Amino acid sequence: MSASPTGVLPVLATPFGNDGEIDFPALAGEIEWVLAQQVDGVVVGMVSEVLRLSSEERDLLTERVCSAVAGRATVTASVGAESLHTAARHARHAQASGANAVMAIPPLATACDDAELHRYFAGILDSIDIPLVVQDASGYVGRPLSTELQARLLREYGEDRAVFKPEAHPIGPRLSALRHATGGRARVYEGTGGLALVDSFRRGVVGTMPGPDLCWALVALWRALESGDDAAVDAINPPLSAIVSVQNSLDSFVAVQKHLLHRQGVLPEVRSRGPVGFSLDPETQREVDRRFDLLAGVVEAGMTH
Repeated sequence: MSASPTGVLPVLATPFGNDGEIDFPALAGEIEWVLAQQVDGVVVGMVSEVLRLSSEERDLLTERVCSAVAGRATVTASVGAESLHTAARHARHAQASGANAVMAIPPLATACDDAELHRYFAGILDSIDIPLVVQDASGYVGRPLSTELQARLLREYGEDRAVFKPEAHPIGPRLSALRHATGGRARVYEGTGGLALVDSFRRGVVGTMPGPDLCWALVALWRALESGDDAAVDAINPPLSAIVSVQNSLDSFVAVQKHLLHRQGVLPEVRSRGPVGFSLDPETQREVDRRFDLLAGVVEAGMTH
């Protein structure tokens, strides 16, 4: 059984070609670029547009990511689905493909009570030997998961199997509530693109799952937090937060991240599968680019000192 991944774990963007199919050569290039930024692992998650993929495509995406990473970093694969049957199948496939952990959101179409949600997450855990990241994605979709449910999963499966990514607001107090409810045992990831990383780090998170576009800045911020370099933290955090604050929905994260990956020469295109709920207009794009330049200048200056 593998330990749950830690550190900076960017959620990969899924590139699409002119035909609307996944551009696997572009994906391989993205993975190489992300790994070159010295991240600790990669993730296939909500911002990878998994809800716009068929079940077969999700399995293939996990296979290709695991193959491309080839053990150089950890891989966490999204497996959440509308049924336990499908989620467990994705989880078994991810483990067989070499993933170090899986991550699951609750079903979206069914308003489950805690008993049914426990059955769902426990069923996924029972189908695999690797850790499950229980993702409260209610910052984007669904309803918040209760602290009691998450604490029960940890009691039953242990901190090495049941780990957590709380995204319901307010982030900080919910994170602390989970920490207190589990006696400090819960292993938790920050999931706001880095917006809440500084506060969350000080509340005890073991990793962050930002977008891939700014992973170099998140690596610099994470290392500064680990070393207690408050000056670097205070320099990097404001311009980073300024970019992430533009991204307040799932599609806005996708649009900004793909734009910035394209700008940095990582992705050849910025396409998403429609329908989409957010597109970058020229004025927003100019502002994102301006904030990106400020962040890049701060990080570069820190690395040259």
